[in-house]
Amino acid sequence: MPAGPEDGGACQAGPVEYSQVVHARRMVRAYDPDRPVPAEVLQRLLAAAVRAPSAGFSQGWDFLVLERPADRDAFWTAAADRPGPPDRWLTGMRTAPVLVLCLSEPGRYLDRYAEPDKGWTDRDPSRWPVPYWDVDTGMAALLLLLGAVDEGLGGCFFGVPATRHDAVREAFGVPGDRRLVGVVSVGHPAADHRSPSLRRGCRPLPEVVHAGRFGQGWTSS
Repeated sequence: MPAGPEDGGACQAGPVEYSQVVHARRMVRAYDPDRPVPAEVLQRLLAAAVRAPSAGFSQGWDFLVLERPADRDAFWTAAADRPGPPDRWLTGMRTAPVLVLCLSEPGRYLDRYAEPDKGWTDRDPSRWPVPYWDVDTGMAALLLLLGAVDEGLGGCFFGVPATRHDAVREAFGVPGDRRLVGVVSVGHPAADHRSPSLRRGCRPLPEVVHAGRFGQGWTSS
């Protein structure tokens, strides 16, 4: 089994205000539809996404970028899981000028780990304790979100109902061997509502971090 994702990048990134980006990140659910995302900014976001780690440096991901209004409308039509007028969430999300569909490719991982240095020639997906193809694509999506904040933009990661995956793939010619892990919307934030889920607050570190043994709360020394 793989020890974990491998960072195969060779280039060194410059210093960034990482803590500010992390603390500023939130899921943005409404955008200014009259302010497009410049091409050079989108290029930087996608270049950051492919810097994500991947098991065996398999890089089993694809990113389908939808910028044209007709393409975005086609996505929302294909992804709709119920008829009727859009609710507040959908009304806000449809203002996003850019949608990035984050797709994983399991076969690329199975092929990579059948190579001599890995040796899983049976290409059996059950060898994998978790679907690293989806995990790695999710990490790439997070880099998109953090990159958007760094560029002064907003973003939101959301899923597509399982019953609509085939319709989305068909609408955009996505091969059947790709998995739709999720979608990242990007744009200039507009006034929107805060999710009521935020009232739950962040779980404290001693509750979620364990020291030496599960259940033993961790505290900083």
